[in-house]
Amino acid sequence: MNAPQPALTPATLASLREQARAAGQPVMLRVQEQFGLDAEATLDLLAAHSHQPAFDMAALNALTVDFSQLGFNEAARRHCLVAQDAEARTWLLLTDPWDSASRAYAAHVLGVPFNTGLAHPADLAALMARHEEGLRAMEGMGGGGAQAAPDSGAEALSFASIAEDTSPVVRLVRSTLYDALKAGASDIHLETDAHGLTVKYRIDGVLSHIAHAAGVDVAEQAISRIKVMSELDIAERRVPQDGRFKVAIQGREVDVRVSVMPSVFGEDAVLRILDRQALSEELAGLTLEGLGYAGAQLARIRKLAAEPYGMLLVTGPTGSGKTTTLYAAISEINHGRDKIITIEDPVEYQLPGVLQIPVNEKKGLTFARGLRSILRHDPDKIMVGEIRDADTAQIAVQSALTGHLVFTTVHANNVFDVIGRFIHMGVDPYSFVSALNGIVAQRLLRINCPHCAAPVEPSAELLELSGLTPEKTRDYTFLQGSGCGHCRGSGYKGRRAIAETLLLTDELRELIVARAPIGQIKEAAQRGGTRTLRDAALARVKAGDTTLEEINRVTLAV
Repeated sequence: MNAPQPALTPATLASLREQARAAGQPVMLRVQEQFGLDAEATLDLLAAHSHQPAFDMAALNALTVDFSQLGFNEAARRHCLVAQDAEARTWLLLTDPWDSASRAYAAHVLGVPFNTGLAHPADLAALMARHEEGLRAMEGMGGGGAQAAPDSGAEALSFASIAEDTSPVVRLVRSTLYDALKAGASDIHLETDAHGLTVKYRIDGVLSHIAHAAGVDVAEQAISRIKVMSELDIAERRVPQDGRFKVAIQGREVDVRVSVMPSVFGEDAVLRILDRQALSEELAGLTLEGLGYAGAQLARIRKLAAEPYGMLLVTGPTGSGKTTTLYAAISEINHGRDKIITIEDPVEYQLPGVLQIPVNEKKGLTFARGLRSILRHDPDKIMVGEIRDADTAQIAVQSALTGHLVFTTVHANNVFDVIGRFIHMGVDPYSFVSALNGIVAQRLLRINCPHCAAPVEPSAELLELSGLTPEKTRDYTFLQGSGCGHCRGSGYKGRRAIAETLLLTDELRELIVARAPIGQIKEAAQRGGTRTLRDAALARVKAGDTTLEEINRVTLAV
């Protein structure tokens, strides 16, 4: 006679689920500990409460596991699995029958109807362990992926090649690259600590913790593997090193720039992913409006981009989309009647009908030297990827004064800081303001996920931190994503640009040449229609596009 099942009330279950979430363990294990049950009884208990079929080890062995959509790494993190039965029906096997986030994620990646069932975490782990040899830490990419041409210099990555790797470290590095490309990450951070290697991805501008590989030896070997791929000195661990390598995946080449830095526990590596084909597809037909600009800001930027000569400066921190904005502006004015030349480091996206020159400092081709050569190539419009030194700044200004339209970027916090940057580089203020048409300072804001965003009421503390009062926000629409499979649990999906634009007027030119106080220059700019980054960010919150937490992360509240 079977023992009666314990009473599992909604309140008890909610408490156990919260404990399991805090501990990072499956709720089934927490239930098993709470009631002192064995694995089979725990599985039956939750199956009865959730009205879902239970899969014991024998039933799991009869299924065909499928990692082509829900990859091994994601399955292990979510404690779930996709498999097919003998009748070709698709099953999502869960250890938490109320795991709505994993259901939503599976619905998003599978794209076909599926059934849900329950499995004990130990049984699921045992089943996955048999597949770990070829699929450890890997997103399923579906199919074999194209091999690189023998002379391309790119390391070919494919599902089959990773499965055949006998070295766990090589497999870890390769599959981490797969995982990052699948997730749309811009950077991979490999951080060594006292216990091993932590893997993080930068997605939509924010770092996300992905996995931790235990063992200091594993960390050292993984960093050494990155060095070998980048042709760096594996014996040198005391100074920073920079390199790059290529991988070939699904018929395209992806460039990876590598920075290795010594740390207290060994070395850390950051891999910047430059997927030109994916970027080209993303930027095809790109316009300034498509970046998120609208209304007066859009009109002002388009006006600056359409001038016959002068300089348009775009400023902001690394990763704020400066180059993408310039690409969009050039694409809108590229009608084939002008000679457009760019010099970039590196060339991130190939613009049709535009001569693009990559910087090669090892061969002596710097921004300054390349820009001098460009001026002898009869250009009408010039794009300088970044102004890094006084020589480049001087030549860019002279180019704008001699009838060319110059697009360029510089690192500064806002439009007013740019003025000081150029003057500190030794550029004559009168020449600078004569050449300058306008400045665009921009940031990228994460946008609420349309699938899980819901109305919220911000706390008084958050309003105060944001420099707002309840009276000022009466007409705001506060929305926030709760996290789902579409947004990988972050609550945000994609990014949009915000900007402040400064159009140079005669009044502003006179103030800058006279070295007037920055406060006086700001007042004149505001009279001319300049709106701050903070104002642009608050407008996004007001429309329900993003959250106060996000704009506080990106812009200053003052």
